[in-house]
Amino acid sequence: MAVTTANRLELLQVADAVAREKSIDPEIVMEALEEAIQRTAKVTYGAEHMIRAEIDRKSGDISIWRLRETVDEIEDAATQISLDEAREMNPDAQLGDLISEPLPPIDFGRVSAQSAKQIIFQKVRDAERDRQYDEYKDRVGEIINGLVKRVEHGNVMVDLGRAEAILRRDELLPRETFRPGDRVRAYIYDVRRENRGPQIFLSRTHPRFMAMLFAQEVPEVYDGVIEIKAVARDPGSRAKIAVISHDSSIDPVGACVGMRGSRVQAVVNELQGEKIDIIPHTSDPASFIVSALAPADVMKVVLDEDQNRIEVVVPDDQLSLAIGRRGQNVRLASQLSGWDIDILTEEEESERRQTEFRERSEMFIAALDVDEMIAQLLVAEGFDSVEEVAYSPLEDLEEIEGFDRDVAEELSSRAQEHLQRLEEAMDEKRRELGVDDDIAAIEKLTPAMLVKLGEAGVKTLDDLGDFASEELVTDADAPLREFDLSVDDANEIIMAARAHWFADEEEETAESDKNEESPAV
Repeated sequence: MAVTTANRLELLQVADAVAREKSIDPEIVMEALEEAIQRTAKVTYGAEHMIRAEIDRKSGDISIWRLRETVDEIEDAATQISLDEAREMNPDAQLGDLISEPLPPIDFGRVSAQSAKQIIFQKVRDAERDRQYDEYKDRVGEIINGLVKRVEHGNVMVDLGRAEAILRRDELLPRETFRPGDRVRAYIYDVRRENRGPQIFLSRTHPRFMAMLFAQEVPEVYDGVIEIKAVARDPGSRAKIAVISHDSSIDPVGACVGMRGSRVQAVVNELQGEKIDIIPHTSDPASFIVSALAPADVMKVVLDEDQNRIEVVVPDDQLSLAIGRRGQNVRLASQLSGWDIDILTEEEESERRQTEFRERSEMFIAALDVDEMIAQLLVAEGFDSVEEVAYSPLEDLEEIEGFDRDVAEELSSRAQEHLQRLEEAMDEKRRELGVDDDIAAIEKLTPAMLVKLGEAGVKTLDDLGDFASEELVTDADAPLREFDLSVDDANEIIMAARAHWFADEEEETAESDKNEESPAV
């Protein structure tokens, strides 16, 4: 196939048509054509030559040149030219310049034309993939509509018009089926650049899909007057959504429900009948979790902020309602709030409270050598440990009904004596385990911690200094994991154990310097 004058303009028209059809820059198509011509020219004139092809963007004229570098001494005649010869072509030529020589036009044979076609196809396909990736990478988080193109092993391939996306079977609602030609609405949750082209991943189970559906159905959500704070879903079955209004005159729940439930029903229909609980969001976690557990009634909540857990007490007849079928209600409430939720009935909570009361009373009776009444009074007033009795102000003990100053002083004294005996016992055990006194001198280590270290085989400063902070306090087998120590505390302990390393180094350096300064004898 020869590129003649008759079809030069047609070449430009074809390039422009391909660019429009693939929605890519026409310049990319022209560059692909130029590369195809260059490769064909190398087949004709020899692969050892540096050849450049150029297509005039207005006329379609094709120019082909051979390029050679200007050098002092020629080593490769195919790619190099002497300075004298170069100046015959261009008087201003300098060493290192590239000298171009026009080459005759070439005819595209069948093999060359096929090769050029493959190059152009590859370039256009790469450009199309780049265009698709650039177009959709910034659309993550949007809802998109498409047509089902085909279904492969349960995965749905969706035609988006300018690209193809995949809706994997684990991102479909349960019992949901699609056929080629069906319209589908889904959420773009990821776009990846891969070797086989950009991969656009869709989901109908993602929590944000529900949030975006409400934004489409509720103008106040779209405008930002109502904010969706959290969504928890059991796809296809039930969901909970927490909303808050930034305008005190607008009820966020009512706005999302709509007149006679029209707005929420539109979302329910899109999600194949998934039931949706709309809950007002509050900054108070206890109140929020009580609302999230609806329709169950809650009698009492107890927060443990350190463990991010909340204990909920419900009437005996409300337990199954609070937990939900297969734990669905409490699981969704936990996902929505971000708290771990433990649910107890009133009877279970009462039994547990009585057990804790009895165990603490027995602990005080044994530790302080007091009668049951005094021990129960301490527990009833909220004292949980011997340490609290030992180090609480005497005034706090005096305020307990039936206690006077003498009783308060005696209880405090007995508590301190008990702790002293425990400490001495721990210290004795530490010595039996062979833990050095140098470790015991580290400020943040208690006798109980020293015993744990000894049981773990940590007996010298060097043993302790070899630890990393996570190995000491946070890892599953960390010897001090059970104690309330932060990573910063662990770092302080470890650095204190390593202090003698640096002291030894300084002494060695000082001794070395002293020996160097001493005159030779």
